[in-house]
Amino acid sequence: MENIRNFCIIAHIDHGKSTLADRLLEFTGTLTERQMEAQVLDNMDLEKEKGITIKAHAIQMNYKLDGKQYTLNLIDTPGHVDFSYEVSRSIASCEGALLIVDASQGIEAQTISNLYLALEHDLEIIPVMNKIDLPHAMPEEVTDEIVELTGCKREDVIRASAKEGIGIEDILKAVVHRIRPPKGDPKAPLQAMIFDSVFNSFRGIECYFRVFNGTIKKGDRIKFVSTGQEYNADEIGVLKLDKHPRNEISAGNVGYLISGIKVAKEVHVGDTITTVANPAPSLRGFEQVKPMVFAGIYPVETSEFEELRDAMEKLQLNDASLVWELETSAALGFGFRCGFLGMLHMEIIQERLEREFNMTVITTVPSVQFRAFLTDGTELSINAPSEMPDPTKLDYIEEPFIKAQIISKAEYIGPIITLCIDKRGLIKNQTYLTTDRVEMTFEMPLSEIVFDFFDKLKSISRGYASLDYHLIGFRESDMVKLDVMLNGEKVDALSAIVHRAKSQEWGRKLCEKLKELIPRHMFEVAIQAAIGQKIVARETISAIRKNVIAKCYGGDISRKRKLLEKQKKGKKRMRQIGTVEVPQEAFMAVLKID
Repeated sequence: MENIRNFCIIAHIDHGKSTLADRLLEFTGTLTERQMEAQVLDNMDLEKEKGITIKAHAIQMNYKLDGKQYTLNLIDTPGHVDFSYEVSRSIASCEGALLIVDASQGIEAQTISNLYLALEHDLEIIPVMNKIDLPHAMPEEVTDEIVELTGCKREDVIRASAKEGIGIEDILKAVVHRIRPPKGDPKAPLQAMIFDSVFNSFRGIECYFRVFNGTIKKGDRIKFVSTGQEYNADEIGVLKLDKHPRNEISAGNVGYLISGIKVAKEVHVGDTITTVANPAPSLRGFEQVKPMVFAGIYPVETSEFEELRDAMEKLQLNDASLVWELETSAALGFGFRCGFLGMLHMEIIQERLEREFNMTVITTVPSVQFRAFLTDGTELSINAPSEMPDPTKLDYIEEPFIKAQIISKAEYIGPIITLCIDKRGLIKNQTYLTTDRVEMTFEMPLSEIVFDFFDKLKSISRGYASLDYHLIGFRESDMVKLDVMLNGEKVDALSAIVHRAKSQEWGRKLCEKLKELIPRHMFEVAIQAAIGQKIVARETISAIRKNVIAKCYGGDISRKRKLLEKQKKGKKRMRQIGTVEVPQEAFMAVLKID
């Protein structure tokens, strides 16, 4: 165990974590030249296309220093705020972390929030300043920022360039010298924690675990503590780029387990594995994930509901931050109410369902969780507009508030404050980190930042501002339910809960947007937005009509009128029995409201 080091790489999005991981793998000779490619650990198509890490990836390297052979277990983590749960799970499996800061951009919001996560778990932090080869790098200023943030010495900051391969050896030496070896007793009863799992259609579920105490051997009879299920350890091994089977894995190490588990529900991330012969109590797992954004996911064909349920279970294995429960909708049939960590997370889940499981799905308007207090004193949680109680029984509604930290260049302060105040935010604090970088703290409603806040923040600050937020509790607000009616019938998938001050404008814009997106029918379609019984906006899609008077040339007006009256009667009857077809784009119209 003296020669094992477990560490993860944490940083803000796009500061070069995955590229650095590539260089470390190259330098230690873990991968051959033939296996090497850019961002080799990002093995999902989506990760390659978007250029972001979505999943944390574990890999083992061997490194020789001063005649000793060391085993280094590296976990490359995502940088986006929506995937911070992946980061917290990786941190719980490590003793140290490489904190990477881009020499041209400096410290950003997610750098700080990931650093605090690591410090809570008492990890050894090794600060690395990456991208020093860029022409606009500012090594001196950024070193000052790192020293101020972490409280280390200037000479502790390692200067590196993952692209050029500068400073890689210094990083590996620092990992060996500064990070402590794992604690634990290989002879104690087995305690191993599951930090990730994957569904393999041939071999069942593969669990990735970190052993804290004891030793797991091939063929052992093992037990999952929280579910109480027992299995045989058919195959255990370590993770290189592919799997390498081993006969035993002892305390301090990271490995995988295959035991032919078929049911996705039986594996929980954060669960403890122990042996049946010599059981041990469970380890402290991860805190339960708190979803921020809720949306309904429905199959396009109602007959595919069971397939969608299977797909969701398999996806939840691999992404433990996805939370879902069953839901029905009058317009869309059976589906799921899902909780996501943010809008990017929601988009990625939708993409993964389409790519990995061939499921075409409809996603409803995202919303957050409100609390409704009724006049008789009962309290309800509201995750969807359809759950909103009758206004006559309602006393008041509370909505979730967040504390948002925004770090930006000083020149963008004005537009950022305007944007936040427009989103009902209150500015709480403003501090200058350097002469040119400002950290602003706001308190604002979560429902306002769910849709397009992050995109707008990025565009007004030319991509410089970075955002990190966490929940601070619920506060009373004047929220109303806005219904959308097509030809007098409510479409529950399009309704939303909005603040009363913005409801009319929201209703008007939504109707205009739907008018563009819903195709014309053979009859007139009225699109109305209503709050309770009061209609606040209306748009009309005119009917497609045949020119019935084309055959009349000249002649008496009464002939034309007779034909038009006949057509009018037909249109009226058609409107009574006709149904309005709503395309998938229309359900997402709310997201496109400016």
